[in-house]
Amino acid sequence: MTLSCPRRARRTDAGPFFTTCGKLALMSSCCSPSNDSGSSPSAQGVRAGAGADAVIDLVGLPGGEFWMGAPAGDGYADDGEGPVHQVQLRPFSIAPTTVTNADYAAFCAATGYVTLAEADGWSFVFGGLLPDDHPPTRGVAAAPWWRQVEGSDWRHPAGPHTTFDDALDHPVIHVTWDDAMAYCRWSGTRLPTEAEWEYAARGGLDRRRFPWGDDLEPGGAHLMNVFQGTFPEENTAADGHAGTAPVRSFPPNGFGLHEMTGNVWEWCSDWFHPATYRDSEKRSPRVNPAGPPGGTHRVMRGGSYLCHDSYCTRYRVGARSANTPDSATGNIGFRVAR
Repeated sequence: MTLSCPRRARRTDAGPFFTTCGKLALMSSCCSPSNDSGSSPSAQGVRAGAGADAVIDLVGLPGGEFWMGAPAGDGYADDGEGPVHQVQLRPFSIAPTTVTNADYAAFCAATGYVTLAEADGWSFVFGGLLPDDHPPTRGVAAAPWWRQVEGSDWRHPAGPHTTFDDALDHPVIHVTWDDAMAYCRWSGTRLPTEAEWEYAARGGLDRRRFPWGDDLEPGGAHLMNVFQGTFPEENTAADGHAGTAPVRSFPPNGFGLHEMTGNVWEWCSDWFHPATYRDSEKRSPRVNPAGPPGGTHRVMRGGSYLCHDSYCTRYRVGARSANTPDSATGNIGFRVAR
């Protein structure tokens, strides 16, 4: 599988997945490191629906039939992006933006919840966002731009020298699938299924590459937050953002949803398997598919600010990726549905 990445090791593990080099090297992977720590704070007592009085902005979508997936030759066959197949969905609601730092702060203040990155005392930060005088850190050997930064978590997005107070309207990051589910339980919401996410991302357009059409930059306009320049050493930030962008920074799609592609990867509820779409095609149209019954990785959709046209086009609405549910990095967030 092309989307498999080195796993996140414990702080005490000096194993083969890390280098001690303090500089970045040119590689060709846009995926996020996985966590193989075996620890998770998901057992914390978050009472279901306790935050139901929180204001959760949702957009109602009508559902119906749509074509899901990417055509052959567009993207990455090993990710299981095809074949294109028909899916039928019941009406549902989805948030117009990802959950923000302000949203997650309200949840943690109400519940005392502690994320895995906070419990572990570190997370992965893109090296290009660290200051030049940052002390050398260990990095993932296969993707050395990912740096293990002590004191990095959702409250400190790029390390202890940063704070979420400076980015209240940015997507919350450094949250695992379990951390996202805890927020959902508290707020009376859920993660969207992969099919719901793609239907929402398409914004009513039929079989287009992006939420607005087929052109990456129509008329030269930047319509999402992705990497510009030469990855990973030079980001021109031509779209206005070197890291995460505030939610609602870019125009909404036809359903009124913002940043469905770029900015941060978004967790979905489904387990991942590359054969999911092949199985779905045999029973097309699938009605409200929810992915395989089990697995090791959860689906992520949408790409992030680290995707770049030269090596990773997983910012397309038909693209897929996945990570272990206990993984947290500086480019993974989530949005909620109901």
